Amino acid sequence: MTLHYPAEVFWSEEDGGWIAIAPDLPGCSAYGESRPEALKELEPAIEAWIEAAKAAGNSIPQPSQRLRA
Repeated sequence: MTLHYPAEVFWSEEDGGWIAIAPDLPGCSAYGESRPEALKELEPAIEAWIEAAKAAGNSIPQPSQRLRA
């Protein structure tokens, strides 16, 4: 399921590394020293976010779809 969520990756000067976020899941992010590492770390972060939402009885947003031009 986690592979269906879009990700954004950006450099954080403050953190001194790359940050990957899952925009559909508020607060879901991961850190890496490289872009690929940040994306790799995002997978378990998404899984943990979903499990925490389920445990709390919160709804889980569906992955957004990319708009095509």
